[in-house]
Amino acid sequence: MASTKGNSVTRSRLWGSAPCPVIVADGTGTVIELNDAAGHLLGDAVPGTSMRDVVPDWLARAHQAAVADAVHASSADGGTTRSETVSGRIAAYTFEAHPTLNADGSVVWWLVDDTERRLAEEALATERERTRFLAEASNVLLASLNTGRCMAATAQLAAEYLADVAIVVAPATGGKLPLARAVSGQEADRALVVADPADLPGLGEALQGFPPVPSRWIDPTALPVWALPDSCEASIGSVVVTPLPGHGVPAGALILLRATDRPQFNENEEIFTRLFAARAGAALSAARLYSEQSAITQTLMRDLLPPTLRRLDGVEIAGGYRPAGAAERVGGDFYDVHPGSTPADASLVILGDVCGKGLEAAVLTGKIRNTLQALLPMADDHERMLRLLNGALLSSHHTRFATMVLASVQRADNHVRLRLTSAGHPSPLVVRRDGTVEEIATHGSLIGVLPAIEARSVETVLRPGDTCLLYTDGFTEARGGPLGEELFGDERLRQALSDCADMPAEAVVDRIQMLASQWLRNGPHDDMALIAISAPRTNHLSAVDGHTRGRYTA
Repeated sequence: MASTKGNSVTRSRLWGSAPCPVIVADGTGTVIELNDAAGHLLGDAVPGTSMRDVVPDWLARAHQAAVADAVHASSADGGTTRSETVSGRIAAYTFEAHPTLNADGSVVWWLVDDTERRLAEEALATERERTRFLAEASNVLLASLNTGRCMAATAQLAAEYLADVAIVVAPATGGKLPLARAVSGQEADRALVVADPADLPGLGEALQGFPPVPSRWIDPTALPVWALPDSCEASIGSVVVTPLPGHGVPAGALILLRATDRPQFNENEEIFTRLFAARAGAALSAARLYSEQSAITQTLMRDLLPPTLRRLDGVEIAGGYRPAGAAERVGGDFYDVHPGSTPADASLVILGDVCGKGLEAAVLTGKIRNTLQALLPMADDHERMLRLLNGALLSSHHTRFATMVLASVQRADNHVRLRLTSAGHPSPLVVRRDGTVEEIATHGSLIGVLPAIEARSVETVLRPGDTCLLYTDGFTEARGGPLGEELFGDERLRQALSDCADMPAEAVVDRIQMLASQWLRNGPHDDMALIAISAPRTNHLSAVDGHTRGRYTA
């Protein structure tokens, strides 16, 4: 008996000096004793109180389980054993409760504070989740260079991860604010609203790229009506407004809203929001820059693309163009048709080839076309036009040269008169109605190489059913065939043109292009352009329904 008391006193002293709270309770759940640390932690716990009244539920349940274990673990010599460790929250802290089972059925609970470890683990998990989110956000945002879709994706990502509602506001356009709004769990919607950014504190500054104001400075009740999507039914308790930084200029602003039943934004969350905003702003800025460059490219491209050709003063004119690169729309080959000022004046057809291919050649092509446009008042003098163009190219210090052929086209009764002038270009070909192919012997100097050039004009007449073909050397120099290395060549082109006798101009162009394409078999090639000028064998009349074409022989 004395030994048992001695052991009890020894254990009591041990508990009293323990560095952590210790509480001892018997098999009925009554507190037997506790050290000072446990007394400070569990203010109501004193010997004689019930565990159910003075400790959290998780610890009271664990004590019941440990007592059941102690019944089976008691030993004849009064030894002790241990049961399973449990953990839970007490006040603002979390503890691991380690039980020691005594032979008399009591349980000693050693409460080890693991709050810091838990906070560290939660912080690590949060950072991992944020890193994953930022990586996913980057992938989603950079997947589209469409500004509207990028705004919608930004709003939806922010609503799902950062807030209950997210609004992306782009810089004002025409006095209106472009918006993308998203509610968590719903698709984003886009709108263009007439609104004053000053209606929401901090928004005007964010759109100008200034640092965000703290969320605690923004009154949720001051939210303007346009900021909330129609599908939002929650009462807003906190607001964050942060800029979306772009490349040199602000890309917009991000507004985050949380419902009143959610914790307000803290400083750490606001900092993370700015990290997300930086990525979203970069993506939006890239999308906007792409849109602007695309619009500029489309505007410039309009002047570089070959024009749409049509029947002109009773003459059939058709053209075809195929750039060297599959992904390119322009290159070094070009053609233009300039109608005469009056029906009595000749129209001017131009087909040319600038040395090289791709965009660099297309830039010089555009300059040549603009220069020829300015020289149209002297279109009846081909040689003079070419001399002036040559001087303009030499003075511009371009290292590229060009070849071209000019054709003045004039309808006279039932035939077409042509005056053709070549400047270093392949000679035009004429296919007569019977299939005979003639080469028009016009020749001249390259444009943009020598200070003085020579050019010789030749006239010919197209009778009904005849066609004149102007083409670039991309056709004759196209390599293909069975082995992929043979040139299409002049003779093969002549034969193909002979087979087009008495065809309309469009049919001639289509057939020559088809044969050249089959010859190439998707192999590499230079730019390819051609124009067919035909004296129509038939005139087309509108039928009764106004759409079907009627015909009669000229």
